[in-house]
Amino acid sequence: MDGLQVTRSRALLAAALLIGALFVAGRFFVGSGTATVERSPSAAGEIEAAAPARLVVHVVGAVRRPGLYRVEHGARIADAVRRAGGATHRADLSLVNLAAQVSDGTQVVVPRRAVVEAGASAIEDEGNAAAGGPIHLNTATLEQLDALPGVGPVTAQKILDYRQEHGAFSSLEDLDAIPGIGPARLEQLQGLAAP
Repeated sequence: MDGLQVTRSRALLAAALLIGALFVAGRFFVGSGTATVERSPSAAGEIEAAAPARLVVHVVGAVRRPGLYRVEHGARIADAVRRAGGATHRADLSLVNLAAQVSDGTQVVVPRRAVVEAGASAIEDEGNAAAGGPIHLNTATLEQLDALPGVGPVTAQKILDYRQEHGAFSSLEDLDAIPGIGPARLEQLQGLAAP
């Protein structure tokens, strides 16, 4: 029984180790059940890094370098156009709200000025469009056609391609030959578009 003899110093050492182990275990179990979390400086930095610091915008049209660009939060369309090298000499900036704020994933389209092809009739057509008159299919630009209800950029391009391949439209009903435009769309365009 000599091996089982416990000296006072060994008993105190064992008790101190037991108390230390209980203290560490208590801190672990009590700390795991609390709702508050202490944030270390590195954890706060990770949380701030998770928030997007910059926005991504797609700038296309009459700019020097179309493409994807990163801009700061609160940036304006003017900032995005500037990042794309600025507007070209053919740009029509009067159709773009340069003061509007951009949001992540925005596409900024800078349209080109309409080219006067038919002399006085094209000028008259611009006057009619400005006065709220119908858009003339034979002289309208891609942007003007895209502004028509139910006509997106793809269908507007199909109209331009059809016009180039088959010549001038003689009536609004000629649009029926273009895929994506049917009787319902033609009825919707009555009064808004003319040959």
